[in-house]
Amino acid sequence: MIADKKKKKNSLDRKFRLSEFLAEKIIKAVSFTSFAVIILIFLFVFRETLPIFSAKDNVKSKVEVEPSETYGDDSPSSGVDDVKGNYSTLMTADEKADLKNLMGTEWQPVSSKPKFGLWPLVAGSLKVTLLALLFGAPLAVLAALFTAVFAPKRIKEFIKPAIELLAGFPSVVVGFFALVTLASFFQDIFGYEYRLNAFVGGVAMALAVIPIVYTVAEDAITSIPKSYSEASLALGANKWQTALFVILPAATPGIFAALLLGFGRAFGETMIVLMATGNASTLSFNPFESVRTLSATIGAEMAEVVYGDTHYTVLFLIGSILFIFTFALNAAAEFYVRKKLLKKFRGE
Repeated sequence: MIADKKKKKNSLDRKFRLSEFLAEKIIKAVSFTSFAVIILIFLFVFRETLPIFSAKDNVKSKVEVEPSETYGDDSPSSGVDDVKGNYSTLMTADEKADLKNLMGTEWQPVSSKPKFGLWPLVAGSLKVTLLALLFGAPLAVLAALFTAVFAPKRIKEFIKPAIELLAGFPSVVVGFFALVTLASFFQDIFGYEYRLNAFVGGVAMALAVIPIVYTVAEDAITSIPKSYSEASLALGANKWQTALFVILPAATPGIFAALLLGFGRAFGETMIVLMATGNASTLSFNPFESVRTLSATIGAEMAEVVYGDTHYTVLFLIGSILFIFTFALNAAAEFYVRKKLLKKFRGE
């Protein structure tokens, strides 16, 4: 009997070890594949950006146009070469995307003299992102604090899924809601000139930022040891004072990480800003003027450009800027700011 039990135990151990081994290998394979795919995407984006740094001073683009009908001995319209087959070739003006052009203040990629100034796009992205965090972050953090500290269990089980459900809404639905409802509502209240602007885009973007900031902040607040609040209450502080001056500061590193995730979500969003901001590449600090963001520019123009053209390469440059900016921000926050905050609140 004892020998049979040992055999069964050994067989179970082997099965367990085999399943554990397979699970470990599958997880490693999935992780490696995900990492490799991300690296390949970044390499593709950077590879498509490289021609802009090695292009000649004058790059001419060719556009095929249909010839107009002529009767008798009428000469063809000026600017069009002799017809070969069904199309002719029209030479446009010189396109030049050097540093001076890229650092300009005008974005006019389709014109006789294309202008690829990126500053209006960068300013528009930052303006909408900051407005989204200004409106969404305080609401999300306070909602997380209420859910984790004050809400009864039954209400907590209802509030948390309801807020997190917002993250499942397609961004095009939020953008359509802003385009149809929020734009007219805020214009009637404030009476500004442009119906679609950075303010409307920021409010709409806040709806997409709130669920992310709320989820991470609520987890950070919940993870604070109960001894903190018990010690504060024992010293005579009430529940609100404990929440605002003890629990919230202790959860600052987690809340900071939540704000970073919300910033990245808003900075890279496409459909909401494409539908709600007016898409005018203006360089202004006025929140009630139309703006165009980096991501919206890629979404609106990538399908219309000629493959390999200067405009095409500049759009990939914008994608590279989005990646580099987000990566640098997260790296600096993770390796410098967040560590300093942790040391400060740990008393190190």
